Amino acid sequence: MNKRIAVLGTGANGASIAADLTKADLDVVLIDQWPEHVEAMRNNGIRIEMPEETLEVPVRAYHLCDISTFDEKFDVVLLVIKAYDTSWASHLIRPYLKDDGLLVGVQNGMTIDAIAEVVGSHRTMGCVIEITSQLFNPGIVQRESPPDRSWFAVGAINDFTTAREAEVKELLSHVGTAVITSDIRSAKWMKLISNCTTLATSAIFGIPMAEAASNLDTRELMLRSGSEALTVGQNLGYRIEPIFGLSEDDVLNTNRLVELMLDKVTSSFITPETITTVLQDQMKNRKSEVENINGWVVEQQEKQGKTAPVNAAIVEISARIKRGTLEPGLANLELLKKLVEGS
Repeated sequence: MNKRIAVLGTGANGASIAADLTKADLDVVLIDQWPEHVEAMRNNGIRIEMPEETLEVPVRAYHLCDISTFDEKFDVVLLVIKAYDTSWASHLIRPYLKDDGLLVGVQNGMTIDAIAEVVGSHRTMGCVIEITSQLFNPGIVQRESPPDRSWFAVGAINDFTTAREAEVKELLSHVGTAVITSDIRSAKWMKLISNCTTLATSAIFGIPMAEAASNLDTRELMLRSGSEALTVGQNLGYRIEPIFGLSEDDVLNTNRLVELMLDKVTSSFITPETITTVLQDQMKNRKSEVENINGWVVEQQEKQGKTAPVNAAIVEISARIKRGTLEPGLANLELLKKLVEGS
């Protein structure tokens, strides 16, 4: 693939992706907003520490402000940033995307239409991502799911770009298993169900995802959160799509879809020590995607004149943690139950 590629957002997941693409001898630049991280990558490359292997990959890293110095436009830009940064980041990179280029939202949340509003649906590609990784020190990523345990699904929202799904699939195949989905919006919703089940629910308890999933009390609330997301999407007309390597029979012929996805994630993509991105954000005192994931469920239910009590409680507790009036911990279990019962 003789394409100019940019990875915009090279935190834990973005850096892992960029390292694998660079290893594959592709023309890749990395762009990030954390100055110390960019300087570390410039000086030492990116270090990817995996359970059975450590990679040290020289990369071409740039600060956001360096974008204005670019002379050539990109064929493909992988947008690997938080969902709440989608709009401004799309505007930022739009002048540097070729007229027939693709901006691929490799993100959590329902971000496809926000990207399309900026660059047009004919230059938008959606992507579901499942990589487990952490980044606390500049230039050093702890990637807990190496390529054989990482997964992507790509899909177009415009007939003009449907023919290019295979191109993006091939690109991401250097990073993990990649598939093409016929309904990317529904696939993104399926991932959102999984995220509602796992991310903030385990984060507010301050424990690894696997531990939360194995505790009967916390597991019940995780499943209830995911079930609310399932109901919302069904009411909106989304289709149940196979993700995470599950088959169509797996996801259609079950009455425990949320639990099936939780068990798949915890058995195939994480380690016992894996903490979610939301807990990482809380530890760094930075904004998380709770509003874009659990908050999306609450918002959609409110539009239908209904409630999503578990997700609403998770949003509230997460907000208190961000304000510093509450700490992540198992003591939040009783608070969560109280908020749910009072809603």
